Amino acid sequence: MVKVNGVEADIAGKTISEYLASTNYDRTRIAVELNCSIVPKTEYDAVVLKDQDIVEVVSFVGGG
Repeated sequence: MVKVNGVEADIAGKTISEYLASTNYDRTRIAVELNCSIVPKTEYDAVVLKDQDIVEVVSFVGGG
């Protein structure tokens, strides 16, 4: 199990890209942190999630 934004998810073995494809996140407006390190967008296809990983997906919101 992988913890995503504090919630357990059965996504071990998937890449970050595969996980994001199953969500409604706008990939141009998010950052992904894996085990306390930001993952560059260029690595989303290569990084495979493992059991016990902790993922935080942060959306950027504009405003004024």
